[in-house]
Amino acid sequence: MQAARADLSADTSDEKARALLRILPGLLALALLCLGLLLGAPARAQSDGGAAALSQQEISSWEAMADRAETAIEQDRASDNAFEGLRAELVDWRSRFEAARSANSAAISAVQAQIDALGPLPESGEEPQAVADQRAQLEERLAELRQPVRRAEIAYSRADALIRSIDANLRARQAEALLELGPSPLDPTKWPGALEDLSGFFFSTGHDIAENWASQTKRDVFLQNLPVIIFLVILALVLVARGRGWIELLAIRLLDQERSAARWLVSFIVSLGQILLPVLGLFLLTTAAITSGLLGERGEAFLGTLPAAGFLIFATRWLGDFVFPVSQRSGLMLSLSQAQRREGRVYANVLGLLLGLHALMRKAIVLEDWPAATVNVLIFPLLVVLGLFLLRISRFLIQQGRDTADEGDGVSGFRQQLVHLLGQVIAVLAVLGPALAAIGYFQAGTALVLQLFYSLELLALLLILQKMIVEIYVVISGDRQRASDALLPVILAFVLNLAALPVLALIWGARQTDISELWSRFRAGFTVGETHISPTDFLVFVLIFVLGYGLTRLLQGTMRTTVLPKTRLDIGGQNAVVSGLGYVGIFLAGLVAITTAGIDLSSLAIVAGALSVGVGFGLQTIVSNFVSGIILLIERPISEGDWIEVGGEMGFVRSISVRSTRIETFDRTDVIVPNADLISGKVTNWTRGNLIGRLIVPVGVAYGTDTRKVQKILQTIAEEQPLVLLNPPPGVVFTAFGGDSLNFEIRAILRDVTQILDVQTEILHRIAERFAEEGIEIPFAQRDIWLRNPEALLPRDGAPRGPVASEIPAQGETGQGGTGQGATPAPARGLLRRDDLHDEGGSDGDGDGSSGDAGDR
Repeated sequence: MQAARADLSADTSDEKARALLRILPGLLALALLCLGLLLGAPARAQSDGGAAALSQQEISSWEAMADRAETAIEQDRASDNAFEGLRAELVDWRSRFEAARSANSAAISAVQAQIDALGPLPESGEEPQAVADQRAQLEERLAELRQPVRRAEIAYSRADALIRSIDANLRARQAEALLELGPSPLDPTKWPGALEDLSGFFFSTGHDIAENWASQTKRDVFLQNLPVIIFLVILALVLVARGRGWIELLAIRLLDQERSAARWLVSFIVSLGQILLPVLGLFLLTTAAITSGLLGERGEAFLGTLPAAGFLIFATRWLGDFVFPVSQRSGLMLSLSQAQRREGRVYANVLGLLLGLHALMRKAIVLEDWPAATVNVLIFPLLVVLGLFLLRISRFLIQQGRDTADEGDGVSGFRQQLVHLLGQVIAVLAVLGPALAAIGYFQAGTALVLQLFYSLELLALLLILQKMIVEIYVVISGDRQRASDALLPVILAFVLNLAALPVLALIWGARQTDISELWSRFRAGFTVGETHISPTDFLVFVLIFVLGYGLTRLLQGTMRTTVLPKTRLDIGGQNAVVSGLGYVGIFLAGLVAITTAGIDLSSLAIVAGALSVGVGFGLQTIVSNFVSGIILLIERPISEGDWIEVGGEMGFVRSISVRSTRIETFDRTDVIVPNADLISGKVTNWTRGNLIGRLIVPVGVAYGTDTRKVQKILQTIAEEQPLVLLNPPPGVVFTAFGGDSLNFEIRAILRDVTQILDVQTEILHRIAERFAEEGIEIPFAQRDIWLRNPEALLPRDGAPRGPVASEIPAQGETGQGGTGQGATPAPARGLLRRDDLHDEGGSDGDGDGSSGDAGDR
């Protein structure tokens, strides 16, 4: 039993130590962050308390600015850029007003405290003149201090309303532009003009190059820089043509050597070179072209877009390589065959090229300011091809969802349903976008196709980053199975997806000012009654509570492994101390966190009091178990490792919590017992205080055996057992004359009652051996069977019936339980038929074929 307790304590300590080691880095990071927040709190408080009120000149400037903004909003003639600039000025003013709202906060608090110290005004309205004069002076001072605050609040509200109006105007303009009906790209009359504009752009660029070459000065500069230009061009071509292939080959070889999380992370970092090296090559190529001095302003501006276009191309190819990997060692995000993955990589490459070409076309459109008809005709083929390839990719997703929708558990099935739905949405938008563009809603069609594609790229990037998080966790924990079941990677993935929402909003047309406005309102928080709660307050609360919780667990681990083992407390007492320390620490952590965050819960006291009545009735069982758990920890009638019996269940106590106690039975099943049952019910603790317990072994021998000899043999057997105490000595009791045997009992005290089954087994083995040596018989129950009219069981020819004769017991069997004379056993009616009760000679007069002789067999 002591060994079991030691093993339990050691296992628990090891688990707690490993848990503390896992959370220790996070606790240190939280401690540093909280320290930074606490150190920054005085500075923020000083800045808030010392915020200057707005001067009269600032108020006049603001009034003029606000009037100008209202005029612009009413006329609605300013351009989008003008509105954006006006909005930026309003945001700056609003920030100043927000800071001014906290002006004189320290002085206001001091004056308010003095007024509170005077106490409430008497109901009669009469108070000493000195107190009344002081109260009037303080209230006048308070009104004077609050006047700048009210002025700042009014100005803040006006600025905020103007910003909302500008945002509404800009969003309305954006919606109008998106739904504007323009020239259709399918109109053949627009094609010649579009081709002419495109050829004119390249002709003008070539003309600029020819003019620059004709200039002696430009030619001399070109010849002077020619060695550098040649070097840059060669290096650029090598990086663009071969750099990506080299990096891809290196990444695949890293995975082929060994499949591990560390290898995958190294391969992931190396694979980024597939983007960086080619883009660097394009940048060098652009630098070489600009260094030549021959391109002209138009050509240099156009080539300046080449690195960005190259980034779109190679980033799309990089994402395609991860979603549709060459080797399965990279990890499959979609259950696709090798041929399907190869096809997916081809689609990704083509889509990347189309995106790069679209970026270059957009730059040419900006430079040349082409008409809408030219833009629609030139961009429409790209949209059609993009839509076709997106349609092919949607087929992969639909097939993936259809093939695996019915496999796995509910979570996997739901995930595959989402994949199938995503594929269907992509298919619809891939067709709808080019269709809208063909009709003439070109802005809407272009937005659908391009934003859909950028959204897919963002989704692929999120999947890759989530896999990276899992691999990092595997490297840290060293257990891939634990990583698949761990909560931390899921939380980090959720935070990552949450952080990607603003990016997704920007992709689908949200303005950056919209995101910043939402963030500002989020930071401002919300008010519940008189309590203002901001994300900063909530973050401070969480950080302080987590830090206090971690320090509590650290202190518990230290007490359990270092301090308490050196005391005289038993295991149960040590666990009680550790548990009580945990409850107190968590309570203090919550209290300190609430106080530090500045959350005022006094306004919620009435609501909490009203709810407590209903909660008390609804949770009375839980509260009863909670109180019982505290009583168990204090009184300790049972401890972890005790062998107890409660409610018909017997086993070892493995853990005691505030609500319930877990008992491990002898068949290795866990029984959860509410603590209230342990306090109010009957509990047998076999090992409370010590492990000494009594063993009783009943023994029966046959009648006629020498009882003195039996008692001596049993006494010797009991004294032979090493776990049987000799003081008090074991005893043998002749208990009774039983129905089948002479009954004895061995009664012995064991020094370790947990070994009672082993001792009982050994005693029974020795009894069987000694009784066999001494010729003592151990009886078993036997009975005589008496039949009425046994001749009725015989057929008329005198031969026994087949099916019945085999069921007739042997006659004359008697056991040690007596002869059975004088008793009338019940007849065996199940073995007879009605016609078997009568023979040819007729009946004997009583109608049942019975002879009335109880001695007949």
